[in-house]
Amino acid sequence: MPELTWLAAALPNFVRYVVVGFSLVGLFLWIYALITPWREYALIRAGNSAAAVALIGALLGFCLPLANTIAQSSSLTDVVLWSLVALVVQVGVHVVLRLLLPDLRQAIEANQTASGITAGGFAVCFGLINAACLTG
Repeated sequence: MPELTWLAAALPNFVRYVVVGFSLVGLFLWIYALITPWREYALIRAGNSAAAVALIGALLGFCLPLANTIAQSSSLTDVVLWSLVALVVQVGVHVVLRLLLPDLRQAIEANQTASGITAGGFAVCFGLINAACLTG
């Protein structure tokens, strides 16, 4: 059966890309948690929707270019390098947003959902632009 032969040949490459992709997501989440002045995981466990929306927006903002890079890449090195660019862009978006909204920390910690939506929305929007830029 040619389908099984193809699957057997493609599976190791798929596994490599999944492991690298998931590892990059883990790296992003770790770095994001380090750069934010609020403790999103503790806030989310306590039911803070603003922190959850901000985190998921940032994650989407990173995963959009990551997925695009995986789909367009010629190698795992390509994926890692462009994903690091996406990570830097997301960190930059977060830093600029905190400059524009100096009370963001207090608003997220106070579960002001509008602040979480704004933070997450900015991250997704710039992630979309970043993903499109990585297509060229």
